[in-house]
Amino acid sequence: MKQTLLLLFCFATLGLASCKKETIVEPANKTVILTVQPSQWVANADGTEYSYQFNNLREIDNYSLATEGTLVYISYDSGSTYIQMPFVYNVDAFSYEVFNGGITLLIQSSDYQNKQAIRPTGNIRVKVVIVASTDVTNN
Repeated sequence: MKQTLLLLFCFATLGLASCKKETIVEPANKTVILTVQPSQWVANADGTEYSYQFNNLREIDNYSLATEGTLVYISYDSGSTYIQMPFVYNVDAFSYEVFNGGITLLIQSSDYQNKQAIRPTGNIRVKVVIVASTDVTNN
């Protein structure tokens, strides 16, 4: 009787252990990798700024602009290392603007000692990370 009860207890324990519920949650954050070639940078009229505009990024929409965060990183070594924007390097300020459908990357002189911005000479890999968020504003 004891052996039967022990065997029944073992089967019940195995049965309950195999019936656990697993919830798989997909990450809500989105990452887009893009590449800018040196010839794609456009200078403004007086040469103090270079810009490049990524259009048709369907991941950035009105909802994204209103409630989510956008982080931008650039890499000069094909993605081995990334630098988060905005930052200043070699008297140039690197920044970005986000709009519905895309982003604009900007390289500007950070001071008036050297008014000419420096155009990148190699391909730049750009990582755009859209961080999910929930609007909890009480309007």
